[in-house]
Amino acid sequence: MNAEELSNPDIQLLYELVATPSISGDELSASNVFVQHAKRMGFETVIDEVGNAIAERGRAINENSVHLMLLGHIDTVPGDIPFRIENGILHGRGSVDAKGPLAAMLAAASVADLADNVRVSVIGAVGEEAAESIGARHIVNKHSPYACIIGEPSGFDGVTLGYKGRLLCEASVNISNAHSAGEELSAPDLLMQWWRGITDRVAELNSGHDSVFDQVQASVLSMDSESDGLTQRAHIRTGFRLPIQIQADQMQSILQQQSNEQIELAFSGSENAHATGRNDPVVRAISTSIRTIGSRPRPKLKTGTADLNVVAPVWECPIAAYGPGDSALDHRPDEHLVLEEYLQSITVLKGAIETLAEELHAQKTEQACSA
Repeated sequence: MNAEELSNPDIQLLYELVATPSISGDELSASNVFVQHAKRMGFETVIDEVGNAIAERGRAINENSVHLMLLGHIDTVPGDIPFRIENGILHGRGSVDAKGPLAAMLAAASVADLADNVRVSVIGAVGEEAAESIGARHIVNKHSPYACIIGEPSGFDGVTLGYKGRLLCEASVNISNAHSAGEELSAPDLLMQWWRGITDRVAELNSGHDSVFDQVQASVLSMDSESDGLTQRAHIRTGFRLPIQIQADQMQSILQQQSNEQIELAFSGSENAHATGRNDPVVRAISTSIRTIGSRPRPKLKTGTADLNVVAPVWECPIAAYGPGDSALDHRPDEHLVLEEYLQSITVLKGAIETLAEELHAQKTEQACSA
């Protein structure tokens, strides 16, 4: 990192966050880095009971106050990527997913011009990369924001309107050992037969749906088998990305219907899809801010899942996702973030925060006057 980059506190924030490992379940060191920088920027900070790093500025003067939530995540998937900055590009695990977006939100919120009755929270949630999303689930019933920006990579000129749902399913077979020349199917055979039935059913569900966002995506995540000479065991871990028209509990029922007494199923990671429209106040605020820097906003629907799926159904507020970085680099060994894009995203977020704060504060004041 050259002297000019070292002198920029926003890049220093990103640099230290990405340089500090924070695999899901071991985020405390990175949370401490987050709150140290937030304190320097003038935020009130705390690390909560589950490890979420929380920074807040502004205060509620009366019942007409407006609360904006900027929710990112501070954990990453495993994978040791040599950390470095070369030619204006920061390489490292989490640079895109999603410490870049989190750092950009903190930097933007620290300099956004806010009215006296507006409060902004920036949260680096833990456990987003794990199926349980414990950080988001911990805060979802503790807050009721008027609007929320989720920190996920969209590109500096992109805004994400929605994410698909998810269901994880583990299928297991334990049967008595038999000779491979006999008529009995082996444990792996039984699981492969089950999986073929599932993929046929998924093809039926996807009939007539041309967009990937509207289709069920089925994947084998891992599989193994063994035999001790007396018992055969086989196990397969599968994942399903779900469109809005198919809820997670519906998909679970479909999988159970395709099963039989020889196959044991276990489910986890259940999330329903969620999407908003282009007229959502958060989408409009981000899009307007993108235009102010001379770019054309690109609305997106993503096939993955994020903490947006956890909080949106509960908060029922304007919500969308935004952040620097190419999401195609998520979880990859060549994950990296262009620093110029990161700095542009801070400008976009600052404008979006100010627009949202002004619009929502005006609405709240009008409601109070007409009551």
